[in-house]
Amino acid sequence: MMVGSDDLEKSKTFYDAVFTAIGGREAIVDPKGRLMYIHNEGLFMVTPPIDGKPASCGNGMTIGFAMASTEQADAWHAAGAAAGGTPIEDPPGWRENPGMRLYLAYLRDPDGNKLCAMHRG
Repeated sequence: MMVGSDDLEKSKTFYDAVFTAIGGREAIVDPKGRLMYIHNEGLFMVTPPIDGKPASCGNGMTIGFAMASTEQADAWHAAGAAAGGTPIEDPPGWRENPGMRLYLAYLRDPDGNKLCAMHRG
């Protein structure tokens, strides 16, 4: 997964906080200046758009991160909010749907990308 950013310094502060809150590491910065986060066998990257135009978030798009517990989701949410993210939607908590129980916590990153920490109940 990769998202665009117009301010990699702000993005690094935010994503370093949310990844370290769940046991990950701070970004590896590749030779092109992109931020790389490797956690739980996944790769997440942040980059300035290659076409040189401003970064924009996908309307209707949400990037989800699996959490091991509700406590980990809460730590992720708190760290992200403290590092420049914006809490959105309902506060972190359980959502009930037919046949499904999910603990969800939503944030927007500094560039407006919608993120979700999710723990299955």
